[in-house]
Amino acid sequence: MAKRSKKYNQAAELFDRRTHYTLSDAVGVLKKMPLRKFDETVEVSMRLGVDPRHADQQVRGTVALPHGLGKSVRIVVFAKGEQASAAEAAGADVIGAEDLVEKVNSGWTDFDVAIATPDMMGLVGRLGRVLGPRGLMPNPKSGTVTPDAARAVEEARAGRVEFRVDRLANIQAPVGKISFEENRLVENAQTVLDAVIRARPSAAKGQYLRSATISSTMGPGIRLDRGSLST
Repeated sequence: MAKRSKKYNQAAELFDRRTHYTLSDAVGVLKKMPLRKFDETVEVSMRLGVDPRHADQQVRGTVALPHGLGKSVRIVVFAKGEQASAAEAAGADVIGAEDLVEKVNSGWTDFDVAIATPDMMGLVGRLGRVLGPRGLMPNPKSGTVTPDAARAVEEARAGRVEFRVDRLANIQAPVGKISFEENRLVENAQTVLDAVIRARPSAAKGQYLRSATISSTMGPGIRLDRGSLST
């Protein structure tokens, strides 16, 4: 059994691991936990009643957090002409077309979000082997392939979160920093949970949200009461 740190053990003593808490109460516990030397990320984790092996049971989407993620995001946009100008005005860090494709194809991936206009996907599609493994490939389902590059940049800058079920039917998503005010963490977390619940595939049978927890980067997970999370 792994040896836990003193602060982890102190945090674990603040709540009952067998109890399922409302989201508000769980965040209240998080805010009482011993602070680390860095601003920890707060994350929600969910186990879903889907079979990801079937295409009609995939769960994927994006959601804009009302209070952002509390971190800076470096954004690149593959666009030309008016769309490139609009993306620059919206605050994109790097904008380009063939030149940017060539730069990324050479191995440059010093960015957090990649956005592309539909007319650029013929070129950007060649970058799958570079961007795919890093989770950076623009995709219409995540809102990063769009005819409105400026809006996509604004949403990414504000704190857009992408969620996607993994092969074990789990979803994990950041909802802010531990330094956030309690009510902001609750609102961000509820926004993500609502988005995942709304994304339930019609092919999913039985109980959809099987379990959910919330935790900080180095802290223990607090179980959430499923009944209080339904929209």
